Amino acid sequence: MELAPTVRRLDQLSSIGSDPTGGLTRLLYSDEWLTAQKYVQEEMAAMGMTTKFDGVGNLFGRIEGKDLPNETVMTGSHIDTVVNGGNLDGQFGVLASLTAVEYLKEKYGQPQRSLEVISMAEEEGSRFPTVFWGSKNFVGIADNEEVKDIKDGQGKGFVDEMRRQGFDFQEQTRRDDIVAFVEEHIEQGSILETEGDQIGVVTSIAGQRRYNITLKGQANHAGTTPMSYRHDAVYGMAKIVTLALERAHEIGDPLVMTFGKVVPKPNTVNVVPGEVLFTMDCRHTDPDFLIEFSTQVEEMMKEVAQDMGLGIEIDRWMDEAPVPMSEKVYQTIENCAKSGGYKYRVMHSGAGHYSQIIAPVYPTAMIFVPSIGGISHNPAEETNFEDLVNGVQLLADTLYELAVANCQTKCNGLSKNTSYGVS
Repeated sequence: MELAPTVRRLDQLSSIGSDPTGGLTRLLYSDEWLTAQKYVQEEMAAMGMTTKFDGVGNLFGRIEGKDLPNETVMTGSHIDTVVNGGNLDGQFGVLASLTAVEYLKEKYGQPQRSLEVISMAEEEGSRFPTVFWGSKNFVGIADNEEVKDIKDGQGKGFVDEMRRQGFDFQEQTRRDDIVAFVEEHIEQGSILETEGDQIGVVTSIAGQRRYNITLKGQANHAGTTPMSYRHDAVYGMAKIVTLALERAHEIGDPLVMTFGKVVPKPNTVNVVPGEVLFTMDCRHTDPDFLIEFSTQVEEMMKEVAQDMGLGIEIDRWMDEAPVPMSEKVYQTIENCAKSGGYKYRVMHSGAGHYSQIIAPVYPTAMIFVPSIGGISHNPAEETNFEDLVNGVQLLADTLYELAVANCQTKCNGLSKNTSYGVS
């Protein structure tokens, strides 16, 4: 496969929203975001695709199938970035999809099933306090009321910015033609690189529970308050964090737990902290285990607070269940990885992706390629060129099996009559 088009497109797209520090900033409904979407649209059209935007800015490029035009195999990723992010997260998946479809079109002509590439409007939630706006609209579950009053850091309204770029709320409809969805992405972790694997075949996306926890004690003088008299909120937090993380280490993969933010009050050197806010992020691929473990941690927090004479408030503000991928789709990916001779790993994703929004509606799976050092959301984000090549080739091979080969007898039994949802 010739990767020159991907390199050219990656260089061009990475110049749109480039940051002087070397990173990439392309936020939803910014001018840079619209310029990038229009560039992708031009590349789609140059390949002979029919293109269109939906009401919120998701971009679609389509090649009509010759035998089963009303059955669509879709691939793609998102075009937005975090602030000062890398040049692979999201946009590599879009460009890999373009290259894979272009390769199949040039080699085999018109596919049996329709092939479609999507450049999703938004995943990251980096500008406005909302996430998965593009994919939620795509599957028809977006709540328009949630975004009507939200603003970015400069006070610009979500709806005003959406309309400024020529988009508006759309009818919440759901397509009935999509028989498979494949997303390619960098791993954003270090497992593949550490284990020497070339490809990750993703079978599930971990569920997440996120908390804001507030411990309340009593602020007092650091020099005149004996240790036995104190109601130190940070001391209570330290006990909670130690007990929880020790238990998480005992259990091990796929459980991960992070205490990432700490805000003590009054946050000064010579005052016993009377209050502390801290966060907890807990993830696992088994929904029952995730609930059981995090509930046990909640009870432990309350016991520690009671023993130390502290007040406690626990706010679980995110509760996302794990999302399994479609067995039919990920087995197709795995079969292609075996045939291609790749060293691959069947794995879950600890990070969230828009595939978790799509998978409950359409048969979906993901392909991971290694990330050097596991670094992502950072200008230093990088993947070896050979790994990028492998990823694009495997995506093309997978799309061939799903859309180009004799779909009456192949494609792992996928059909328009497949019951939508996880299979």
